[in-house]
Amino acid sequence: MPNTVWKGFISFGLVSFPVRLFSAARAETAHFHMLHRKDLSRIKEVWFCAQENKPIDRADIVKGYESGKNKYVVVEDEELKKIAPTTATTMEILQFVASDEVDPIFFEKSYYVAAESTAKPYVLFMAALADTKQDAIAKIAMHNREHIVLIRPSNGGLILHTLYYGDELHKANRSETPKARYTAKELELAKSLVGHLAAPFKPGEFKDTYRENVERLIRQKKKGQKITTVEQPGKAPVIDLMEALKRSLDARKPAKSAGAKKPAGRRKAA
Repeated sequence: MPNTVWKGFISFGLVSFPVRLFSAARAETAHFHMLHRKDLSRIKEVWFCAQENKPIDRADIVKGYESGKNKYVVVEDEELKKIAPTTATTMEILQFVASDEVDPIFFEKSYYVAAESTAKPYVLFMAALADTKQDAIAKIAMHNREHIVLIRPSNGGLILHTLYYGDELHKANRSETPKARYTAKELELAKSLVGHLAAPFKPGEFKDTYRENVERLIRQKKKGQKITTVEQPGKAPVIDLMEALKRSLDARKPAKSAGAKKPAGRRKAA
């Protein structure tokens, strides 16, 4: 049974139904431990008091908000629970938006929304979203933060995405679109290249090559084998855009098999 991330209610008008949230995805990577180079023993994280110049136990640690230089307001976990908003237990639907309206740049994390006990309101809510092609916007408090979220139907269930707030997007980091002109022929070739590369998205076909290379490196080092290196290709700037597009298209065209026979020509009448 997966761990429950959040448990509470979705409130839709006068209808409320219980749900649970489960993590929908987690990035996988090769995990390394920190070791002492001298004897390869594990390094332990130590909580250290700078004032007393000695390590302390985790039980002696409290949360503190810095109110001034070297001044802190201590906040206890029980105090945080007492001031939690109602969204800590109930997701109130605030509005509905078209299913393609929210820019994916706002998406943060994804969760599966599971029906807790009463199935009919859950299924009805999901069907209403699917038929109207609308997604729900709501608020939920979890992980010491109130999130704005988007709820949408997907493959017979509901998916919830936490969203970034508008002021959390680093708009200052966004570069301006460069100004340049292109010909109609260049656009046509570029569109042809897009067409050649267009295909249904199948997540299972993609692999994390970096993780596979790390795992191969570890296997080779365990066996005392020579490490397989990867040569990084050099990329030259595009000088002739038309020529580059043509070569890209040629590279995508399926090669004719060597054994393929040419179609016989028509015989001349005697």
